[in-house]
Amino acid sequence: MFILHPVMLVISFVCAGVYAFLLRGVRVLMRGLVLLLPMMLVAAAMNPLFNHRGVTILTYLPNGNPVTLEAVLYGLAVAGMLATVITWFVAVNAVMTADKIVFLFGRFWPALSLLLSMSLRFVPRMIRQGRVIVVAQKGLGRKPNALKVISILMTWALENSIETANSMTARGYGLRRRTAFHLYKFHRRDVFALGWMITMALVVGVGVALGVNRYRFFPSVQFHALSGASVIVFVSYFALGAVPIILRAKEVLVWKRINSAM
Repeated sequence: MFILHPVMLVISFVCAGVYAFLLRGVRVLMRGLVLLLPMMLVAAAMNPLFNHRGVTILTYLPNGNPVTLEAVLYGLAVAGMLATVITWFVAVNAVMTADKIVFLFGRFWPALSLLLSMSLRFVPRMIRQGRVIVVAQKGLGRKPNALKVISILMTWALENSIETANSMTARGYGLRRRTAFHLYKFHRRDVFALGWMITMALVVGVGVALGVNRYRFFPSVQFHALSGASVIVFVSYFALGAVPIILRAKEVLVWKRINSAM
C-alpha cells in the first residue's frame, strides 16, 4: 500500500495472483480479474483528469488543463496498487477463517475478534444468499427483480442476526473464564517461517528507508539506477511475497502424496 515502485508492484501483484490461484482456483481468479480491470482503468484514467502536475505534457483537455505523462504513470501505479491490495485480501479472506481470528484475538480482545470474524464472512455470505434468492425466484417462474431480491436479502440478514445472537447466548458468549477449543500450536517450522519473514521485511524496510529503490513521479519521473543494493531489496521483497506460495505448494504436495499412498 505504501510502495509505488513499478518493479515492486509487479512482484507483489504476481505473488498475490499466484497465491490466490492456489487457494481459490483459476475460475475465481479470472472472475476477480474481470472485476479488477475496469476499476484499474477508471483509477488510471481519473488521475490525469484531475492531477495536472508534471513537466511532460502529452495533450490538453478541452478546458485547457494539461494531461501529463507523470500523471498518467502515477495513475497506473495507483491502479496497480489497488488491484494488488484487493488480490491479497482475496487470499486473506480464504485463509483467515473465523476460528483462526478467534484464536488470535479471542483471549485479549473478544469483541474485536468477533467483529473481525463476522465482518470477513459477511460479504461472502450475502453474495451466496443473493444467488440462492435469484435461483429460487427463477425456479418459481418469476423474473428476478433487483429491488425484490434486495428486500428478501435484508429480511434474511435481520433474521439471521437474531438467530446468531440467540446462538451466541446459548453457547455462553460473554461469560467470564470461558474456554476456546483450538488445534493450533507453535512449532519449529513456525519459528523458522516467522524469522524468515521478519528478516526479509527488515531488509526491504531498511532499503526503502535509505532510498535504495526510490521512484519519483513528480515533477518528473526519476528513479535510481539498478545497483547491488536495489537487487537485494527486490529479491528480498520477492522472497517475502513468495512465503505463502511456498507453504501452500508444500501443503498441496503433501496431500497429494498422502492421497496417492492411500
